[in-house]
Amino acid sequence: MNRLTSTRTAGMVGVFGVGLLLAGCKGVPTKSEQAARQQAETVAAQFRPSDHKPALPVLRADAVLSNYLTYAMLNQPSVEAAYYDWTASIERITQARSFPDPQLTFQMDIQNVVTSIMPGLMGNIPWPDKLRAAAAVASAESQAKYFTFQSAVLQTAFEVKRAYYQLYFLAEKIRVNRQTLQLLSDLEKLARAQNEVGKVTLQDVLRAQIEEDRLRTEIANLEDSRSSLVAQFKAALGMGEQEVAPPIPQQFESTSLDLTSDKLFETALAQNQRLKAMQAEVHAAEASIILARKGRLPDFSLGFMGDAKTDPTLYRFPGNPGTMSLPIWRDKTAAQIAEAQANKRSAQARLSAEEIALAVDFAERSYLYREATRELALLNDQLLPKARQSLEVARSGYLAGQIDFLNLNDSERTLLGFELDKVEAATQREVVLAELSLIVQGMSPAGGAMAPGAAGSIGGKQSSLKKAGPGGM
Repeated sequence: MNRLTSTRTAGMVGVFGVGLLLAGCKGVPTKSEQAARQQAETVAAQFRPSDHKPALPVLRADAVLSNYLTYAMLNQPSVEAAYYDWTASIERITQARSFPDPQLTFQMDIQNVVTSIMPGLMGNIPWPDKLRAAAAVASAESQAKYFTFQSAVLQTAFEVKRAYYQLYFLAEKIRVNRQTLQLLSDLEKLARAQNEVGKVTLQDVLRAQIEEDRLRTEIANLEDSRSSLVAQFKAALGMGEQEVAPPIPQQFESTSLDLTSDKLFETALAQNQRLKAMQAEVHAAEASIILARKGRLPDFSLGFMGDAKTDPTLYRFPGNPGTMSLPIWRDKTAAQIAEAQANKRSAQARLSAEEIALAVDFAERSYLYREATRELALLNDQLLPKARQSLEVARSGYLAGQIDFLNLNDSERTLLGFELDKVEAATQREVVLAELSLIVQGMSPAGGAMAPGAAGSIGGKQSSLKKAGPGGM
């Protein structure tokens, strides 16, 4: 190879080396991609700054509930998984709108000696707007992932609230039972005193002791159930089994929700993250239809080659290394379009089904809230005062020998039942409020939240005031 040929070869290699550097260039982001990345930066600044978990709030007994909610949102693995699913989907937008990597080609003709040396560069060029359409599909799918992430945040907040309310009202239930146990102890002393003066038999004392033993066992069962609720509370906070359970907040905080608003359900339809995710899926299906229709159009492969052995240098342009795809399989293209259209109809149907389910859930929880509110008013204003008065009358009647111990014990049981019903109704009211808040802000609780009827059940017992109603109440 002479000096001139070597120089030309080096020049051609340099030219194509510059071409290889194009692989390090950046494409032009779409508007939706820019918006998604800006959104991700805003969220990451609080959720995962510098891709690391931020400092978690210190959980103390005097901490407010919002500290626990923040802790759970930052620490819950399910929220973190949804977050990285979303950020990964943003990267797929860039991949969808980018051109395929260029290819370096090299050809040599050899007879007795090398007669030609032809390095070259070739690239695939999709039909105009195909990449933009693919980016639109990826962008819509990324938005669906974002709303799924938001739903995971709200679902975690609900799980924390539910466990918190159940633990708080479990303590209330234990308190009521212990107060009743003290009352039973007083009744036993009363029966002993009556037995000592010969007014009643020892049977009354034994009946009082039987009631005390039964109530002690109930208290032990309730205290034992606390460990499972604490485990649920830790799980909602994203804490592992080996981690020490945090103290339960001492100050009770109810969910704030204006249920008097006539537009509350319209707000739920507008803000619900689950519905927004499904709407994004519809948009993705619409973009897929556009992309499938562009499958009828050809793609190109263009490039050039240069022969460093010739003088002057011989270049080959499109026509030799250039190619064009021939989308001749019309049934294949038609099938792709039909698939995209069917996916759109499916997404629209799921969206409609979710809207219907949302309306049912909203009406059901609204009824349960009103029911629990009425029960609390009935218990506080009428039943509990009368039950306490009835117990005092029964006590006086027992001392006077006008009634037997069975009637006195029945009055005690009635008061205890109403006290426990009050705890159950208050528990249901708070959990249903949290569920309604979840529906308005995030998603339908039908799949992951407490089913109707279970909200008012702590320690395996259900309120005696529950009537037949929606959801098997």
